[in-house]
Amino acid sequence: MTTRKYTSTRRVSSAAATREAILSSAHALFLARGYAGVTVGEIAEGAQVAVPTVYSSVGNKPGILTALLEPALTDPAIANTLAAVEAADDPRAVIDLTAAGTRRTHERHWDLVYELFYRNPPGEPAVKAVLDRGADDYVQALTLVADRLAELDALRAGVDRAEAIDLLWFHLGPHAWITLVGERAWSFERAQTWISRAACHALLSDHSEASSI
Repeated sequence: MTTRKYTSTRRVSSAAATREAILSSAHALFLARGYAGVTVGEIAEGAQVAVPTVYSSVGNKPGILTALLEPALTDPAIANTLAAVEAADDPRAVIDLTAAGTRRTHERHWDLVYELFYRNPPGEPAVKAVLDRGADDYVQALTLVADRLAELDALRAGVDRAEAIDLLWFHLGPHAWITLVGERAWSFERAQTWISRAACHALLSDHSEASSI
């Protein structure tokens, strides 16, 4: 006689719903009061579950915040943008696509990126480790963009691969969006237009810019 491993679909669905309720409660509370001003008990109360359920479903407070951040780090816009960049033969289009892709990612997760991690950054080492990983992944993505521009022989004279990566980070990294949209209250549309134009001017040779117009 064999024993079958049985997984209840209803149980899995209920666990997913519980996890979502916990994350939704934490998201709202963190934004309203800041990370330090919220307890696990308050998160549990908002999700209408017991405190032990929070720990077993998602984890401790740093684990909850990490789980909230994960969708921003794995947003499909990143892979989609890199695929479009790899297929593009126009240097200006490469930068336009990158500006649009980074804009989509920031815009979708703006409340967490700006309101929580920039304005009221948590001091948890576990969360910092996730943010550091996100920054490393961001640089790696921009490195692929720089490599594509180099393949197209589009970089301005005197701009090597390392400087191209630095310039892409300066113009398209998170601080650019935080400065223009968060601190200076630009719309995402206006910021995207300016960022793309400025990055093209800083990175592309005169010939590449002219041939893209």
